[in-house]
Amino acid sequence: MAQPTLYQYELDEASYRVRLLLSMLRCDYETVAVDMFPGQEHVKPAMLALNPQGTLPVLVQDGLVLHGTAAILMYLAQAYDPAGRFLPEAPAAFGPVVTWLGFSETALAPALQARLAAMFAAPGDADALRARARAAFRIMDDHMTMRHFDGQEWFCGDGATLADIALFPAFALSRDYGIDHDAFPALRRWIRRVRALDGFITMPGIPDYH
Repeated sequence: MAQPTLYQYELDEASYRVRLLLSMLRCDYETVAVDMFPGQEHVKPAMLALNPQGTLPVLVQDGLVLHGTAAILMYLAQAYDPAGRFLPEAPAAFGPVVTWLGFSETALAPALQARLAAMFAAPGDADALRARARAAFRIMDDHMTMRHFDGQEWFCGDGATLADIALFPAFALSRDYGIDHDAFPALRRWIRRVRALDGFITMPGIPDYH
């Protein structure tokens, strides 16, 4: 099987999610830099031929073309994590992971948009996007507070899964668009645990908590 090729933008949160999983899986891959800002290459014909939705990242391997961050993460876990560490097979464990993956693509979408608006002048109502991002983070913080009471450290199960990888960047990068982390103590603790995972890589904007 050929190495996967990741079409991505270095400062794009969604692209970072995939790079983070690839690093934790110790998976060799090639990258193609796409000038998302200011070049808008992700919505030009060459990239639209790969992904008509005009979003990043895009993963290509052995003729298979995937877009949608959650789909890419699930594919990579299936292909390179036979032990099922990041995407367990048992239905009772699989279900919660996929639920949080869905949350990362829906409830956390305003967080991604708020960062693009703040960092790259992308369109959007900054105040409304921040409010919706805070609401999503409150759900996450409440969940992790209850998990902590139960002696658990991760969003699902006993170890880090795709849920943690998919959720991590949106909160970790939220100071880029004016959301302070002090109001979310459970997520601050969780960030430290994610940073300590084997294979963790960072990107500009992610805090180095001690």
